[in-house]
Amino acid sequence: MLRSALRAVIALAAALAATAFAARPGPPNILHLHADDHRADGLRALGNLIVETPNLDTLVARGTTFTHCYTMGSMVGAVCLPSRTMLLTGKSWLRIPNGRDASVDASQSLPKVLSHAGYETFHVGKGGNEFTAGLNAFDTNLKFDNHPVELRRGSSERHADAAIKFLRERSSATAAATAKPFYIYFAPPVPHDPRVAAPEFHGRYDPAKIPLPAAFLPQHPWDNGEMTVRDEQLAPWPRTPADTKQQLADYYACITGLDHHIGRVFAELRARGEWDNTIIIFTGDNGLSLGEHGLFGKQNLYEFGGMHVPCVIAGPGIPQGRSDALVYLMDLFPTFCDFAGAKIPAGVEAHSLAPILRGQTAKVRDILYTAYRDGQRAVRDDRWKLIRYPLVDRTQLFDLAADPRELNNLAGRSEHANRVAAMTALLQREMQNYADPAPLTVANPKPAAWSPPTSPPAAKKAKRPAAP
Repeated sequence: MLRSALRAVIALAAALAATAFAARPGPPNILHLHADDHRADGLRALGNLIVETPNLDTLVARGTTFTHCYTMGSMVGAVCLPSRTMLLTGKSWLRIPNGRDASVDASQSLPKVLSHAGYETFHVGKGGNEFTAGLNAFDTNLKFDNHPVELRRGSSERHADAAIKFLRERSSATAAATAKPFYIYFAPPVPHDPRVAAPEFHGRYDPAKIPLPAAFLPQHPWDNGEMTVRDEQLAPWPRTPADTKQQLADYYACITGLDHHIGRVFAELRARGEWDNTIIIFTGDNGLSLGEHGLFGKQNLYEFGGMHVPCVIAGPGIPQGRSDALVYLMDLFPTFCDFAGAKIPAGVEAHSLAPILRGQTAKVRDILYTAYRDGQRAVRDDRWKLIRYPLVDRTQLFDLAADPRELNNLAGRSEHANRVAAMTALLQREMQNYADPAPLTVANPKPAAWSPPTSPPAAKKAKRPAAP
C-alpha cells in the first residue's frame, strides 16, 4: 500500500511538472551562469557548509539540481577549452575543433541556433580557452582579459556590470510587448586562479578554520600521466595542510564574490520584470581537486576532481528537486533548444534534459564515460566506477554508493574481478561509441612510481596580492 501511494505521489508530481513546463507564456529568456573551475560541491546548498552562496542557493531551492553532471573529457591541460566547445556545439570531446574531427560549423553553434529561433544572444566572459568561433556567433560578444592579478579582484563585478547594462539598454530600447527573448551566456573566469576577490570576501574565510578535503593526501599514489601540469605546480610537494587550507579559503572567497555579483544580476531581472519568465542555469566548465587525492588541478577523473561539475536549472515550469541522472554538460545544448522551441541541428550528440524536467523519464543514459588525454579513462553507472590508467597499468574500482569520496580502491580484490571485467567492457563500448582510439593496455607500461620535484617553480605559484 505504501509503495502504491508513493507511486501515485511521484506520478502526480510528474504530471504537474509537465503541465507547468508546457504552460509557459511564450519562449522563456535563458540566463546561463557558467563558472570557471567550479567544483560540483561548491555551493552551500549542495552540501559545502563553509562557503557562503546565498544567491545561487536560491536556484537550488526553487529548481532542479543534476547531481551527476560531467564534462566528457579533454585532450589538453586546459580542460575548460574542450568543455566550453562541447557546450556550444553539442558534440563530444573528440568531434570538436580541437579534437580529431574539426568538422564543426559555427553556424550550427548554440548562439546561432537560438538566434535563428528568435533570441537576442549576448555573451560576456573570458576570451581565452574558449570556442572562439562560437563566441563570435553571439549578437553581442564581450570578452575581458582578466589574467593579470590586478584585474582579477574586480572580475565578477565587471562581468555583472556588463550583463546589467545589457538588460537595462535592452529594456529601454524595446517595448516589452515586442522584445525578443534573450539568451545570456555569463561566463567570467572565476573562481579560477589567481584567486583574488574584494577584501570583504577574503575576510570571511579564516584558513585555520577550513577543513581539509576528506580525500586529502600529501601525494597521489602513482603517476597519473599529468603530475607536473601547471595546475599541479600551484602547491608544494608534499601537499601541506596549511597551504591547502589557504588555497581553499581563497577559492571560497572568489565563489562568494561571484555569488554576490550574480545577486545583482538577479535583482536587475526582477526590476526589469524579467525574473518570472527567465530560466536560469548555473554550471561550471570543469571541477578542481584542491588537495583531493594529493592533486590540485582538473586533469584527473575523480568525482571531486576534473570532470564533475555543478548543474542547477531553475525558472518557470522547472520542478524543485534533485536528479541523479548521469548527464553531460553538453546536454545543455539540446535542452536550451527545447526551452526555445529551436530545431536541434543534425550531428548533435548530446541528449536534452527536458524530458527529465517534464517528469517523462528519470534518465537519458545508463552509463557515463570520461577521459583525459591518452592516460586516463573512466566509466560509471549509478553505483560503480572504474578508472583505468593504461600507461602505468593501474586500475581503480570504487563503490560510489558506499564510498562517494573514492577512498577505497576495490580493483585488486578477487571478489570484484568480475565487476572489473564488466566495467572494463562497458568502458570499451563507450570509447567505441565516441570514436576514442586510445588503448586500455600498452605493451610496455611505464613505472607507476613517481618522485616530485623538491618544490614547484616560483613562477607558477599563484599568489594573492595584499589587500589595499
